[in-house]
Amino acid sequence: MSSITKQLKQGIIDENPVFIQVLGMCPTLAVTSSAMNGMGMGLATTAVLMGSNLVISLLRNIIPSKVRIPAFIVVIATFVTMVDLLLQGFIPALYDALGLFIPLIVVNCIVLGRAESFASKKGPGKSLIDGIAMGLGFTLALTILGAIRELIGAGSIFGLQLLSASWYQPITIFVLAPGAFIALGFVFAAFNAFRLKVTKN
Repeated sequence: MSSITKQLKQGIIDENPVFIQVLGMCPTLAVTSSAMNGMGMGLATTAVLMGSNLVISLLRNIIPSKVRIPAFIVVIATFVTMVDLLLQGFIPALYDALGLFIPLIVVNCIVLGRAESFASKKGPGKSLIDGIAMGLGFTLALTILGAIRELIGAGSIFGLQLLSASWYQPITIFVLAPGAFIALGFVFAAFNAFRLKVTKN
């Protein structure tokens, strides 16, 4: 297995930010009322992870250790502002749906955690791949959770009606806050069962 494939597998399965490390719970629970919102939030975070990991890795020997955390936050905030403005300009519907949670990527523990634990210690190539891997893992988790909540709570996925209202009565609690906790618990269990099965094989 190549190093890139190994890193991708770690970010998506072995060290998934949501299902394994249990990080970024605020956006995970708050914005996954639909698959589109979950995917949008995940991809926005992925873009920030890629950019911040790359820049922090390039500057890792220049930034003094005493001010590394403030410096990392400045770099992360720069990329978050770029993503925020791009969404506002080109995808206003998604921007309105995600609201305050786009600026809050600055304090998302996944982004700062990868900057501190990986990008500040590794080269730019590996740091970029790490940002992609962790971002894809986060995106996958949010999209799956959003799709499940949207399907059960509204009978649709990505806005496409899959379950007819003539025979299916949506369980609306799943698109509300309590439904996020219920759905997350079941997805946690299913993902970890799948991961253990893959690991044994």
